[in-house]
Parts: sequence; C-alpha cells; structure tokens
Amino acid sequence: MPSTAATPDSIPASGPQRRLVIIVRADPVICGHSGEARNLAEAALLRGYDDVRIVTWPLEVLDGFPLKPLDSVLPYSAGITVERPAPVGDYKVPDGRYIAGMVGRLVELFTDDVPTVCLSLYLTPHANAAMEAYGIARQLDPDLDVTMVAEAVGSDITNVVRNCLADGAIGAAAAVFATYLAHDRCVAVSHYTKELIVESAEQVDAVLGSSFAEQCSDRVRISYPAVNSATFTEIDPGDVRRALADRGLAGDDFALFLSRITPAKGVVDLITGFAQSAAKDRIKLVIAGTGTARMEAMAVAAATDCADQILFFDDVDDDEKRLLMSASAAYVLPSKPMPEFVETFGIALVEKMLAGGGPVITTLTGGIPEAVGDTALIVDAGSPEAIARALDQAIIEMDDVDRAARQDHARSFAMQFDRLAVFDRLFAGLAPSLDADESGVEELLRPELKVVSAASMSAGSEPSLA
Repeated sequence: MPSTAATPDSIPASGPQRRLVIIVRADPVICGHSGEARNLAEAALLRGYDDVRIVTWPLEVLDGFPLKPLDSVLPYSAGITVERPAPVGDYKVPDGRYIAGMVGRLVELFTDDVPTVCLSLYLTPHANAAMEAYGIARQLDPDLDVTMVAEAVGSDITNVVRNCLADGAIGAAAAVFATYLAHDRCVAVSHYTKELIVESAEQVDAVLGSSFAEQCSDRVRISYPAVNSATFTEIDPGDVRRALADRGLAGDDFALFLSRITPAKGVVDLITGFAQSAAKDRIKLVIAGTGTARMEAMAVAAATDCADQILFFDDVDDDEKRLLMSASAAYVLPSKPMPEFVETFGIALVEKMLAGGGPVITTLTGGIPEAVGDTALIVDAGSPEAIARALDQAIIEMDDVDRAARQDHARSFAMQFDRLAVFDRLFAGLAPSLDADESGVEELLRPELKVVSAASMSAGSEPSLA
C-alpha cells in the first residue's frame, strides 16, 4: 500500500511546526471521503502545514468494503504519511482492538509538542477514537495545543443514529451527538446532512430532555467535500484515446455509471432504463465499480435484449476514472433513498462535471441538488422510464452547441468545490492559524454558493434541466 513518509525536505530539521491529522477510511476503500481526505491533505501542504498524517485502518480490516486494486492507488506527496496502527491485545478483546491501536497512536501524535488540528471524517468510529485520545492527551499535558474538528457524513445519521433510534438504543444515539458536539468545530458535508442531524437530534431530545438539536442547529456548519479540480480539468486527449482503445470504446459512444454498485445507487434502474431507451442503439452502457449489488446488476443486464451493449468494469483506477468521465456521452447516477443509505452529496457528480463530457443524469435524492445545482438532467428516483427518456434526450436530442454550453456551465459550477477553496473555509481561524482571522470564520463557513434547493427543482416524470 503506497504511503509516503514525511521527508527531510518537507519537515524542518527542528521538527514539524504545523500538523494536520485526518482520521478516515482511506485508500484503497472506494469512497468519496477517502478521496476528500487525500485532497484536504494535499491542500494542507499548499497552505503551510509541514506534517500531515492520515490515520486509517490496517488492510486486513477492510474485507467487505469495495476496494480499488492496491497497485492502482496513487502515492501521496512528500509530507503526507499514511498510518495504519496495529491492533492492541489478543482474542480476549473481541472488539475494539483496532480502535485501541488508533487511539494509542493519536495520543502519541497529540502529545509530541506539535501544534495540531485533528479532523475526523465520519463520526463513528473515528470521532470517538479522536475524542478518547484527546481526553487522554489532555491528562498527560493540560496545555495541549490540539484543535478538534469533526465532519459528519450522511451514513453517520442514516446508518448509525437512525438504527439506534429504531432499536431503542437512545443512549448510543446520545453518545454520537455528545461526542460530535465535544469537538471545537462541527461540520456537515451538505445542508441536507445538517437537516438529518437536527431532525435525529430532536428525536433524542424528546426522550432525554437534552438540547442536542438546538446545539447542532447553532454550531454545525457546512463544509462540502473537497475535490482536486486540476485532476479533472487538465486531461491529455492522448491519454483519453489510449484508455478508450484499451477498453474497446470510443469517445461519446457510451453512458457511464461509476460508483459503488449498491441498491441505493439505482444501478438496476439504470440498466432497465437503458434497455428501454432508443439510445441503446447508438451507445453502450459502462457500469464501473464493485459492491454488494454487482451480481444482481449483472444478472439483470444479462436478461435484457441489449446485454452485449452493457459492459462491467471492476478495475478502474483513479487515473482512468477521470478519462472515462471526460469521454462519456452521459454520466448517470440515479441514486434513491434507502433505509441504509441516502446520497448526502455526490462527490463523483462533481468530478464528472469538472471532467467534461456529456451531461449528468441524476435524481433529487438527499444532497445531490447541492452538488449539481442547475446543471443536470433530473429524473425521478426509482424510475427506469424517466432514465430512458433522459438518455434519449442526452444522446439523441441534444445538439453539439447545447452539449458544449451545458459542459461549460457544469464545470464552472463545480469549481466552487475545489480543494483549496474548501480547505480555506473549513480551517479558517483554527490554530495552528492560517492567514484568515476569526472575524471571517462565519462568512467563510457559510459560503454563498449557487445551490438550487430540491424544493425549487422540477421532479416531474419528464427529465428536465434542473
């Protein structure tokens, strides 16, 4: 697993002066937030941090997660170190061994006299480990110079808190909110995610008489996921041609789904819609990714009358991803709300909008409207018929002038999610300090983004430009 240790050139001889610690499910896990961690880490180096640590899980813990091929994971820049703390204890500690290892390593990082910001991506279990380590470190050094930041993602609520509430585990739900609010700065990846947080906190408050909802409403700010725009806007046409040739494809002759293949991503709806479309006579459908619904998706595809037009790739790496996105005639992510998962932003959508190519076709599920604004073709969630009509609109009805205008508009909108802009808003005013002062923190954390709300967007059965 590639991991670049900090080099003598990147850290002063006197030792690091400013450290960022990010706790996340990092590469090779296929997850937008593993990419976000990479982008924030690289942005931190550009903003003057000289020691960045990504603290994550040993590879043996990742069985069951959709994973990239190990040899496809790109190296990090010098100054970024990926740490995978070993578990602590033996079989007599049935759970928590890896958390204990992570906590122990964080205590060491927090107490070595380097001013530090610690960012947890996902509350459970990363924020728990971070705050446990912080409490221990404060006992060892009351003058600790560590600032704690927690970013809540959708599954923290849809998968953890909601299950706690459904099972009557009110104490466990309260623990999530108490840990979250114990951080110096609390952020969510979208306005939609914040709404979920406050709604769930209200349910806990109704039982316990607590004030979590009010605190979350007041304190939680929005920090959209960070994307390295240059990766997707600076693409060599020769690289695109070679990548397509290797796959037996040509530019604009395929629609692309590139994400985790799970029921909530709507991939079966997409395959069914493609089979119903007139566009299938002109293009292929590429399904790129792995996940729990992959076998079902392959079976559904095999049963269609266009099975030879539906291709499945399970080995697309980060570099090829952007090339396929840029050459696709349309990018389709028909996510739909499920009890176990709701799309609370849509990082892949932003990446596609930056890469160019044909239009995005998606739904108004969760936080997707915040990711795409008014740039996408919108279809009803769970409607193969609407997907078929949108594919026909994108492939058959749209002319080159309209396609180019939509591509430019989508890229312009997506630039607001560039990693440096997101980093500056997220870390403004924190110690170790950046150039921004505290007086600008509220403004920076509430950027005036051109975001179209779901309520104001057309969600009829006909595809529409949002």
